[in-house]
Amino acid sequence: MTETRESLPDLAAMAAFGARIAEQLRAGDVVALTGGLGAGKTTLARAILAALGHDGEVPSPTFTIIETYDSPPLRIAVVHADFYRLESPSELDEIGLDDYREGAVLLAEWPDHAGGFGHEAGCLSITLEPVGEVGEGGRIAIARGAADWLGRMP
Repeated sequence: MTETRESLPDLAAMAAFGARIAEQLRAGDVVALTGGLGAGKTTLARAILAALGHDGEVPSPTFTIIETYDSPPLRIAVVHADFYRLESPSELDEIGLDDYREGAVLLAEWPDHAGGFGHEAGCLSITLEPVGEVGEGGRIAIARGAADWLGRMP
């Protein structure tokens, strides 16, 4: 597994990081976003979606659990999921996550609540850690790429 670290001092750096991730995405990939509340998971997901061609609002899927974005207009279809409210990974069957993922990229917030995705070859795990007070000093992004991310790391 390959690991990189990147300083994200502001929203412009977050947007640029999201754009670099978006350039490398393929159908079937998972971008697993971890970090505490307010760490910037949804902000990074929004940056990735914008770089893929989405120009509208990107609501947080905290309550809907899943939001989908089609291709076109995006370069590739995306499923943006927030698993924070799941009580058990078995709830994924009820939601029908596998059906949504067909031919799409999964942006997964709180992936541990869904049982994790690190075992998948196309998983890019990104941990966002605040620097100083949340929202004050930016973030550090720690990206870990599984086998399919060799040579594609952002």
